[in-house]
Amino acid sequence: MDHVSLEDMENHPRVAAVQKHATAPLNLADMALNYYELEPGDSFSGGLHTHMNQEEVFLVMEGTATFQTKDDAVEVGENEIVRFAPGEYQEGRNDGDERVRAVAMGAPQEDGETRTALPCQECGAEYHVAEVTADGVELTCPDCGNEVEM
Repeated sequence: MDHVSLEDMENHPRVAAVQKHATAPLNLADMALNYYELEPGDSFSGGLHTHMNQEEVFLVMEGTATFQTKDDAVEVGENEIVRFAPGEYQEGRNDGDERVRAVAMGAPQEDGETRTALPCQECGAEYHVAEVTADGVELTCPDCGNEVEM
């Protein structure tokens, strides 16, 4: 058995006030697990994206998160759960006035290629491949190699 306290986990804020990765501390083998606290205006990811090999599940424990897909937006309230299939574009954010507390789970743990719904300004490709780095997120067009830093 592995056990960890949220208070003891390191915060890795990027686009959310609080983002804590529980995958390594819990020695998870087959899924990824992250804890978030979103202030008004924060998001889970920073943009409309998809993981080509990973399904994602979000459990909202407090507040209301708005999840945007390519076609629709849905509000997910306290004690509600939403699932996104591999290849399904989504962005979750806090459009409200209260803090959102949520847990995100992904399986398998390795999410494979992550795509953003940002068309390439150079060649017109429909998306960029996203790579999270220590400095932020790098987007690369799969067709022409154009790079965008976020």
